[in-house]
Parts: sequence; structure tokens; C-alpha cells
Amino acid sequence: MYKKVLAILCALMVVAVVTGCNTVHGVGEDIQSGGKAVSNAAS
Repeated sequence: MYKKVLAILCALMVVAVVTGCNTVHGVGEDIQSGGKAVSNAAS
């Protein structure tokens, strides 16, 4: 029983980390796109 709970917790942690990385990556791309738009509008 303990091993099953531990395995589930580990799986959830992996999913959280992967999701977090993708979210941060997406935010970075959004900020980069916004910066390019401002730069293009200024020139």
C-alpha cells in the first residue's frame, strides 16, 4: 500500500514539474512576442 501511494505521489510530482516547465516556456514566448511587437511599432 505504501509503495502504491509513493508511486502515485511521484507521478503527480513529475506531471507538475513538466506542466510548470511548459507554462514558464509559454509565458516566455508570450513576453518575447510582445517585445517584438513593441519594437516593430517603435521603428
